[in-house]
Amino acid sequence: MTPGTSVLRQAPGWQSELARAITDPETLLALLHLGVEHLPAARAAARLFPLRVPRGFVARMRPGDPHDPLLRQVLPLGEECLSREGFGPDPVGDSAAMVAPGVLHKYEGRVLLTATGACAVHCRYCFRRHFPYSEANAFADHWQGALTYIASDTTIVEVILSGGDPLTLSDRRLAEFTEKLAAIPHVQRLRVHTRLPIMLPERVNDELIAWLGGTRLKTIVVVHANHANEIDAAVRAAVTRLKATGAALLNQSVLLRGVNDSAEALAELNTSLFDAGVLPYYLHLLDRVQGAGHFEVGETAARDLMTKLNACLPGYLVPRLVRELPGAPAKSPVAYL
Repeated sequence: MTPGTSVLRQAPGWQSELARAITDPETLLALLHLGVEHLPAARAAARLFPLRVPRGFVARMRPGDPHDPLLRQVLPLGEECLSREGFGPDPVGDSAAMVAPGVLHKYEGRVLLTATGACAVHCRYCFRRHFPYSEANAFADHWQGALTYIASDTTIVEVILSGGDPLTLSDRRLAEFTEKLAAIPHVQRLRVHTRLPIMLPERVNDELIAWLGGTRLKTIVVVHANHANEIDAAVRAAVTRLKATGAALLNQSVLLRGVNDSAEALAELNTSLFDAGVLPYYLHLLDRVQGAGHFEVGETAARDLMTKLNACLPGYLVPRLVRELPGAPAKSPVAYL
């Protein structure tokens, strides 16, 4: 037995799965029976932004298909190494909105905390792929700077946990933070932005359910799925458990070329989400982060897609098409009708 084996066996299931995530492009390609011709570009792009994807998510991909919509979200591609005009390291103005390490105050009544830089998956279109997490981590001082700022501003009624992915933190830490946050009288809502219930549904365990369902704060969990193939039986079971806490469940997607840039794909995604108990919320135009230009769908094409989507779905299944502009007072809706 190696020194780390007993620790791994004793860890909660989700942490074991997180530790087993694939970080080598060659391993990913081999598991999916894809040729080594993809390897040089994948390695080059992974040097700029490392590969990371849970094995359970890989199991939902189609072997032998380099264009699988789930694979396309995580496989490093040579296009990431190209510079594109209008794309940069901070496309949504996070740096200008930071009022304390890891504390972003962009919108009235709401403050966002980058709780950690860790994620279960490195989405290749991630708008924070260049974010300085080592200098901007709200948990670095056990949340004290963030809590002090929130307590000092009585206009803040909602706190958003983001990252990275906040659910990569332990339930003990999250429960401790939630308890301290709930002690601030003017805070009414806690919103958790997370990809883990989709990527790693094992994360929705008894401990998470206990602290999420045990706070006085109104809770909202915003998950992130981009394609219907992401929603399997394990994800539906995790969502059911989250919903039982009383939390509102929403989904935000990103419109991605080669992943969900058709009315049919979006209709299937939003129907699958609703059937699982999640309400479609936002469909984002791509944040123009350096390295992700090959995912961009133009605004005219996006409007056409939304017009078609409105024609085939009831309104409650149609997310709002938005983009985030640096310095804007809210998400900016994109009109299409």
